[in-house]
Amino acid sequence: MKCLVVLTGAGMSAESGIRTFRDSNGLWNNYRIEEVASPEAWEKHPEVVLEFYNQRRKQLFEVEPNAGHRALVRLEEKFDVQIITQNVDDLHERAGSSHVLHLHGELKKARSTVDPDLVYELDHWELKMGDTCEKGSQLRPHIVWFGEPVPLFDQAVQIAKTADIFLVIGTSLVVYPAAGLIRYVERDVPKFYVDPQAFPVHGVPKLEVIREKAGKVLPKLVEKMLNRFA
Repeated sequence: MKCLVVLTGAGMSAESGIRTFRDSNGLWNNYRIEEVASPEAWEKHPEVVLEFYNQRRKQLFEVEPNAGHRALVRLEEKFDVQIITQNVDDLHERAGSSHVLHLHGELKKARSTVDPDLVYELDHWELKMGDTCEKGSQLRPHIVWFGEPVPLFDQAVQIAKTADIFLVIGTSLVVYPAAGLIRYVERDVPKFYVDPQAFPVHGVPKLEVIREKAGKVLPKLVEKMLNRFA
Protein backbone atom coordinates (compact mmCIF):
# COMPACT_ATOMS: atom_id res chain seq x y z
CA MET A 1 0.00 0.00 0.00
CA LYS A 2 1.41 3.39 -1.01
CA CYS A 3 2.07 5.98 1.67
CA LEU A 4 0.28 9.28 1.15
CA VAL A 5 1.55 12.01 3.47
CA VAL A 6 -0.54 15.12 4.03
CA LEU A 7 0.67 18.40 5.56
CA THR A 8 -2.18 20.69 6.65
CA GLY A 9 -2.29 24.25 7.93
CA ALA A 10 -4.75 26.88 9.12
CA GLY A 11 -6.57 27.12 5.80
CA MET A 12 -7.75 23.55 6.22
CA SER A 13 -9.78 24.44 9.32
CA ALA A 14 -10.77 27.98 8.33
CA GLU A 15 -13.60 26.56 6.22
CA SER A 16 -15.06 25.01 9.37
CA GLY A 17 -15.27 28.48 10.89
CA ILE A 18 -12.08 28.39 12.95
CA ARG A 19 -10.40 31.76 12.92
CA THR A 20 -6.82 31.55 11.74
CA PHE A 21 -3.93 32.50 13.98
CA ARG A 22 -3.36 35.76 12.13
CA ASP A 23 -6.96 36.98 11.96
CA SER A 24 -7.54 40.64 12.90
CA ASN A 25 -3.99 41.56 11.89
CA GLY A 26 -2.49 39.27 14.48
CA LEU A 27 -4.36 40.88 17.37
CA TRP A 28 -6.59 39.42 20.06
CA ASN A 29 -8.24 41.85 22.49
CA ASN A 30 -5.47 44.34 21.62
CA TYR A 31 -2.76 41.79 22.43
CA ARG A 32 -0.32 40.77 19.71
CA ILE A 33 -0.45 37.01 19.15
CA GLU A 34 3.10 36.66 20.45
CA GLU A 35 1.94 38.25 23.70
CA VAL A 36 -0.47 35.40 24.38
CA ALA A 37 1.44 32.50 22.80
CA SER A 38 4.94 32.49 24.25
CA PRO A 39 6.73 31.33 27.41
CA GLU A 40 7.32 34.98 28.28
CA ALA A 41 3.58 35.68 28.07
CA TRP A 42 2.89 32.74 30.36
CA GLU A 43 5.36 34.07 32.91
CA LYS A 44 4.00 37.61 32.68
CA HIS A 45 0.23 37.09 32.61
CA PRO A 46 -0.88 33.43 32.66
CA GLU A 47 -4.53 34.39 33.18
CA VAL A 48 -4.57 36.21 29.83
CA VAL A 49 -2.91 33.27 28.08
CA LEU A 50 -5.45 30.84 29.55
CA GLU A 51 -8.33 33.05 28.45
CA PHE A 52 -6.98 33.27 24.89
CA TYR A 53 -6.86 29.49 24.60
CA ASN A 54 -10.17 29.07 26.44
CA GLN A 55 -11.87 31.17 23.77
CA ARG A 56 -10.23 29.16 20.99
CA ARG A 57 -11.18 25.91 22.73
CA LYS A 58 -14.77 27.04 23.23
CA GLN A 59 -15.04 27.77 19.52
CA LEU A 60 -13.62 24.35 18.68
CA PHE A 61 -16.42 22.65 20.60
CA GLU A 62 -18.90 24.53 18.37
CA VAL A 63 -17.56 23.67 14.89
CA GLU A 64 -17.49 20.54 12.74
CA PRO A 65 -15.12 19.00 10.16
CA ASN A 66 -15.65 20.29 6.64
CA ALA A 67 -15.77 18.57 3.24
CA GLY A 68 -11.99 18.75 2.97
CA HIS A 69 -11.44 16.87 6.23
CA ARG A 70 -13.97 14.24 5.21
CA ALA A 71 -12.44 13.83 1.75
CA LEU A 72 -9.04 12.94 3.24
CA VAL A 73 -10.64 10.07 5.15
CA ARG A 74 -11.66 8.47 1.86
CA LEU A 75 -8.01 8.16 0.87
CA GLU A 76 -7.58 5.52 3.58
CA GLU A 77 -9.54 3.13 1.35
CA LYS A 78 -6.48 2.71 -0.88
CA PHE A 79 -3.52 4.42 0.84
CA ASP A 80 -1.59 4.44 4.09
CA VAL A 81 -2.50 8.04 4.95
CA GLN A 82 -0.29 9.93 7.40
CA ILE A 83 -1.45 13.44 8.30
CA ILE A 84 0.99 15.98 9.72
CA THR A 85 -0.88 19.07 10.85
CA GLN A 86 0.15 22.49 12.06
CA ASN A 87 -3.38 22.87 13.44
CA VAL A 88 -4.16 22.40 17.13
CA ASP A 89 -7.79 21.42 16.56
CA ASP A 90 -9.09 17.85 16.41
CA LEU A 91 -11.13 18.15 13.21
CA HIS A 92 -9.07 15.55 11.33
CA GLU A 93 -9.72 13.01 14.07
CA ARG A 94 -13.40 13.88 14.31
CA ALA A 95 -13.75 13.45 10.54
CA GLY A 96 -12.32 9.93 10.92
CA SER A 97 -8.64 10.16 9.95
CA SER A 98 -6.64 7.40 11.65
CA HIS A 99 -3.08 8.77 11.81
CA VAL A 100 -2.63 12.43 12.75
CA LEU A 101 0.56 14.02 14.07
CA HIS A 102 0.07 17.45 15.69
CA LEU A 103 3.27 19.43 15.24
CA HIS A 104 2.16 22.42 17.29
CA GLY A 105 0.22 20.68 20.04
CA GLU A 106 -3.44 20.03 20.74
CA LEU A 107 -6.02 22.48 21.98
CA LYS A 108 -8.10 19.87 23.79
CA LYS A 109 -5.16 18.83 25.95
CA ALA A 110 -3.35 20.41 28.90
CA ARG A 111 -0.02 19.56 30.43
CA SER A 112 1.89 20.00 33.64
CA THR A 113 4.24 22.95 34.02
CA VAL A 114 6.74 20.82 35.98
CA ASP A 115 6.56 17.55 34.02
CA PRO A 116 5.92 17.82 30.24
CA ASP A 117 5.16 14.10 30.09
CA LEU A 118 2.01 14.63 32.16
CA VAL A 119 -0.60 15.43 29.50
CA TYR A 120 -4.34 15.40 30.11
CA GLU A 121 -7.36 15.25 27.80
CA LEU A 122 -9.90 18.05 28.34
CA ASP A 123 -13.62 17.33 27.98
CA HIS A 124 -14.55 20.98 28.59
CA TRP A 125 -13.41 24.30 27.13
CA GLU A 126 -12.22 26.14 30.23
CA LEU A 127 -8.77 25.78 31.80
CA LYS A 128 -8.32 27.96 34.90
CA MET A 129 -5.66 29.10 37.29
CA GLY A 130 -5.65 26.56 40.11
CA ASP A 131 -6.18 23.59 37.77
CA THR A 132 -3.23 21.39 38.62
CA CYS A 133 -1.54 18.15 37.62
CA GLU A 134 -1.12 15.17 39.93
CA LYS A 135 2.11 16.72 41.20
CA GLY A 136 0.28 19.87 42.25
CA SER A 137 1.61 22.12 39.48
CA GLN A 138 -0.47 24.49 37.36
CA LEU A 139 -1.68 23.11 34.02
CA ARG A 140 -0.87 24.99 30.81
CA PRO A 141 -2.18 24.61 27.25
CA HIS A 142 -0.56 21.66 25.45
CA ILE A 143 0.63 23.99 22.69
CA VAL A 144 4.03 24.70 21.15
CA TRP A 145 4.50 28.43 21.73
CA PHE A 146 6.69 30.92 19.89
CA GLY A 147 10.28 30.37 20.97
CA GLU A 148 9.74 26.75 22.01
CA PRO A 149 11.19 23.73 20.18
CA VAL A 150 8.88 21.54 18.08
CA PRO A 151 9.42 18.15 19.74
CA LEU A 152 7.64 16.09 17.07
CA PHE A 153 9.46 17.61 14.10
CA ASP A 154 11.99 14.78 13.75
CA GLN A 155 9.13 12.29 13.69
CA ALA A 156 7.42 14.38 11.00
CA VAL A 157 10.62 14.37 8.93
CA GLN A 158 10.76 10.58 9.04
CA ILE A 159 7.13 10.38 7.91
CA ALA A 160 7.77 12.83 5.05
CA LYS A 161 10.67 10.71 3.84
CA THR A 162 8.36 7.69 3.44
CA ALA A 163 5.92 9.50 1.14
CA ASP A 164 4.98 7.98 -2.20
CA ILE A 165 2.64 10.96 -2.69
CA PHE A 166 2.81 14.26 -0.79
CA LEU A 167 -0.12 16.63 -0.35
CA VAL A 168 0.08 20.13 1.18
CA ILE A 169 -3.18 21.85 2.12
CA GLY A 170 -4.05 25.25 3.51
CA THR A 171 -0.64 26.51 4.54
CA SER A 172 1.52 29.35 3.27
CA LEU A 173 4.69 27.24 3.59
CA VAL A 174 6.43 30.08 5.38
CA VAL A 175 6.14 28.93 9.02
CA TYR A 176 9.21 26.91 9.93
CA PRO A 177 10.17 24.26 10.69
CA ALA A 178 6.92 22.80 9.26
CA ALA A 179 7.39 24.56 5.91
CA GLY A 180 10.66 22.70 5.44
CA LEU A 181 9.07 19.27 5.45
CA ILE A 182 8.47 19.34 1.70
CA ARG A 183 12.25 19.46 1.25
CA TYR A 184 12.58 16.02 2.86
CA VAL A 185 10.24 14.37 0.33
CA GLU A 186 12.01 12.39 -2.41
CA ARG A 187 12.41 14.41 -5.60
CA ASP A 188 10.52 11.98 -7.85
CA VAL A 189 7.46 11.81 -5.55
CA PRO A 190 4.31 13.50 -6.96
CA LYS A 191 3.40 16.54 -4.86
CA PHE A 192 0.22 18.62 -4.71
CA TYR A 193 -0.14 22.04 -3.08
CA VAL A 194 -3.73 23.16 -2.40
CA ASP A 195 -4.31 26.72 -1.19
CA PRO A 196 -6.00 29.81 -2.65
CA GLN A 197 -2.75 31.74 -2.24
CA ALA A 198 -0.46 28.87 -3.22
CA PHE A 199 2.63 29.72 -5.22
CA PRO A 200 5.31 27.64 -6.97
CA VAL A 201 7.95 26.42 -4.53
CA HIS A 202 11.41 26.81 -6.04
CA GLY A 203 13.58 23.74 -6.07
CA VAL A 204 10.70 21.30 -5.50
CA PRO A 205 10.12 19.13 -8.59
CA LYS A 206 6.90 17.34 -9.56
CA LEU A 207 4.78 19.88 -7.67
CA GLU A 208 1.26 20.64 -8.91
CA VAL A 209 -0.15 23.90 -7.50
CA ILE A 210 -3.94 24.12 -7.09
CA ARG A 211 -5.22 27.57 -6.08
CA GLU A 212 -8.53 26.54 -4.54
CA LYS A 213 -10.04 26.11 -1.09
CA ALA A 214 -9.69 22.64 0.35
CA GLY A 215 -13.40 22.05 0.88
CA LYS A 216 -14.11 22.81 -2.77
CA VAL A 217 -11.31 20.94 -4.52
CA LEU A 218 -10.35 18.05 -2.24
CA PRO A 219 -13.36 15.81 -2.95
CA LYS A 220 -12.46 15.96 -6.67
CA LEU A 221 -8.71 15.63 -6.07
CA VAL A 222 -9.21 12.62 -3.81
CA GLU A 223 -11.29 10.91 -6.50
CA LYS A 224 -8.52 11.62 -8.99
CA MET A 225 -5.86 10.18 -6.65
CA LEU A 226 -7.87 7.04 -5.97
CA ASN A 227 -8.16 6.40 -9.71
CA ARG A 228 -4.65 7.49 -10.71
CA PHE A 229 -2.34 6.20 -8.00
CA ALA A 230 -4.09 3.39 -6.13
